[in-house]
Amino acid sequence: MAEATKIKAKNEQGYWAFVNKQFRKKKTAVFSLYIVIVLAIVAVFAPFLANEKPLVCKYKGETFFPVLKDIAVGFGIGQFQPQFQNVDWKNLPYEMVVFAPVPYLPMNQDDKCIHSVGPFDTQDVPSARWKHWFGTDELGRDVLSGMIHGTKIAMTVGIVSMLIASIIGILLGSLAGFYGDENFQVSRVRLWGNLLFLFFAFFYSFGARSYDITDALGRGLGEGFIQLGISILIFTAVMVAGNLLVIVLKKIPFLGKQVAVPFDLIIMRVIEVLNSIPTLFLILLIISIVRKPNLYVIMGIIGLTGWTGIARFIRAELLKVRNLEYIEAANSLGFSNAHILFRHAIPNALSPVLISIAFGIAGAILTESTLSFLGLGPADTVTWGQLLSYARQIPQAWWLAIFPGFAIFITVTTFNLIGDGLTDAMDPRLKQ
Repeated sequence: MAEATKIKAKNEQGYWAFVNKQFRKKKTAVFSLYIVIVLAIVAVFAPFLANEKPLVCKYKGETFFPVLKDIAVGFGIGQFQPQFQNVDWKNLPYEMVVFAPVPYLPMNQDDKCIHSVGPFDTQDVPSARWKHWFGTDELGRDVLSGMIHGTKIAMTVGIVSMLIASIIGILLGSLAGFYGDENFQVSRVRLWGNLLFLFFAFFYSFGARSYDITDALGRGLGEGFIQLGISILIFTAVMVAGNLLVIVLKKIPFLGKQVAVPFDLIIMRVIEVLNSIPTLFLILLIISIVRKPNLYVIMGIIGLTGWTGIARFIRAELLKVRNLEYIEAANSLGFSNAHILFRHAIPNALSPVLISIAFGIAGAILTESTLSFLGLGPADTVTWGQLLSYARQIPQAWWLAIFPGFAIFITVTTFNLIGDGLTDAMDPRLKQ
């Protein structure tokens, strides 16, 4: 009786509660999750952990928060006061000042260490407060500051690029799995018209304005979002105008005839073509075409080339889900296919996608590090891969290889272990 009660309670347990319980049994995955949380905290608070500007200071009777102001300027909100433009923040006559734990920016040189200095070498600094704990590179830039800000870059690239890949992969994979080759029908004129206007919309909104977008992103995140917003408005306007024209032409019998759109065939052939090309080679090809590659462009490129695995996972799930009873019940109640797809089918098919995303974040971080190591990353941003590439120029500077190399290894390994833990936790055989 007690055994039967236990089995019943297990079967009635919520799915995500069961996944959480199974995941916690995997100690390496749980420990990896804690490491990722620490890395995320370092990434979010990187400007407050390593910065040559004070966190708070009192100057000429006024209190200022330079780091917060710097973040606002980066988003295109306001600018520094005239007295703080082109100043040496270390030597201003403050009445009160609180610096970051690491008082250096990764791109700025220390005038007293104009060459590479190791962590255990004698350093010409006023006190331990200004010591370079991880050493400096050949130009006298602080490695610990680069490691902290590199964490922000690595986490941002991994998460944002996989967010882009997830949106594309989930959308295209869902269309392929749910509709197949015969279940989505539109009029001939709507099909041809949307394909034609999609080309023009993409060309005029993103192709012709690519330089404006990348240049704005280089100047600041706020200006970049404004230009992206303008491009999205242009894209939407062209597509809306095209569909209004379709309504008129649809009255012609030949153009108004319904035809099936073979989503599954088209999307799977695109996936096969993309998978036949080595990912790194494809990324290098795209970067060579881009006029002014920066961090945001690299995130977009990694996202645009990394969606195929997610699409295949969700397609396979939806091929099973679309034949289940609750989908048939929703059809019998008269709900539209779009409502069933986005409200019922996709939410119940996302479990394996989470596993792919975890592995994908690790792959994106490794790809960005590879590009930076090869000198193809953003030149105005310090990344782990860029720090690692400096070790090639100074082989005796072991700290330039050990610290960023270890950071890349730990981060990629932790995300892979989380993905491995999710794979075991979401195994349906464990619930039997």
